[in-house]
Amino acid sequence: MARRSLPILKQLLQRSSSESSSSSSLLNPSIVGGGLLGTRYEPKRSVTYMPRPGDGTPRAVTLIPGDGIGPLVTGAVEQVMEAMHAPIYFEKFEVHGDMPKVPDEVMESIKKNKVCLKGGLATPVGGGVSSLNVELRKELDLFASLVNCFNLTGLATRHENVDIVVIRENTEGEYAGLEHEVVDGVVESLKVITKFCSERIAKYAFEYAYLNNRKKVTAVHKANIMKLADGLFLESCREVAKKYPGIQYNEIIVDNCCMQLVSKPEQFDVMVTPNLYGNLVANTAAGIAGGTGVMPGGNVGADHAIFEQGASAGNVGKIELVEQKKANPTALLLSSAMMLRHLQFPSFADRLECAVMRVVSEGKYRTKDLGGTSTTQEVVDAVIDVLA
Repeated sequence: MARRSLPILKQLLQRSSSESSSSSSLLNPSIVGGGLLGTRYEPKRSVTYMPRPGDGTPRAVTLIPGDGIGPLVTGAVEQVMEAMHAPIYFEKFEVHGDMPKVPDEVMESIKKNKVCLKGGLATPVGGGVSSLNVELRKELDLFASLVNCFNLTGLATRHENVDIVVIRENTEGEYAGLEHEVVDGVVESLKVITKFCSERIAKYAFEYAYLNNRKKVTAVHKANIMKLADGLFLESCREVAKKYPGIQYNEIIVDNCCMQLVSKPEQFDVMVTPNLYGNLVANTAAGIAGGTGVMPGGNVGADHAIFEQGASAGNVGKIELVEQKKANPTALLLSSAMMLRHLQFPSFADRLECAVMRVVSEGKYRTKDLGGTSTTQEVVDAVIDVLA
């Protein structure tokens, strides 16, 4: 009986597969060949995220507009989040780079909310004023800085296939701030490298590579000269690398790294660096991939995270951008998408990323740094139109 019915079943399936896809509102057939085994059914919608109870509760985020273009680009994020009806709300505070310290109420807000979105804070050059950016990283133990430098579709650059993630140790090295004048005209600045912090950033880099299906981690160093300090950093990276046999590990001296970045950037995947080298490498990679105005980033620790433009390279203090209101909001919008994913709102993050990428790809609304003449508000309006 079953043998006689099999040809009939095949005919019915073949007839069904040749009919219009509108005959079923739930299934979308994809025909890859004839007959029973050649028909594959794919659902129109796939399950991407199964929330836990309470995951949809709106989250508070500390917002620091900052200096220079900061209020422009953070204001852009506020508008887009409102248009998306994203499940977050902001607690806004005025903080400026020339303040002696971060106000206590701001630190309390970040510690309570666990997440902060920040515009740039200008750090005075020279003098006795310390960087509030560094203070935030140290106070909250934001030990890892992550900057994603990649080609955006439709944005012409000298190099293609660039997709680099720079992971930088954020709490020690030359940024320890241990300087003093030994005698008149002689200043000593200490570079501090510890095994604990080196292992911690190496573990974060390899874990990031593992969770994001990255294939290679490159440690950047100057151990040929700073044999003890950078030597300890390398030793820590090598020990951690042994625990991840599926990820390729290599090392490169920082000066050679800079040369390789501008000649063959596509060879790099994840890069892990001490503090100062990471700042230089991230800004160089950002310039290669499309500019600092489009590269997202963030600083993360065990308990807190601050999201901001991935590479600044002096954009904060460009007065003409502020006066003309033509700052590029792309980087902070993409950083906000990273923040939404960090808060476990992946669908909102995907929507925002896709909208920003589409506006960049179409090329109709671009700020001056991307070869256009659009204002910040015109770019924001274009993103909101895509989201609508």
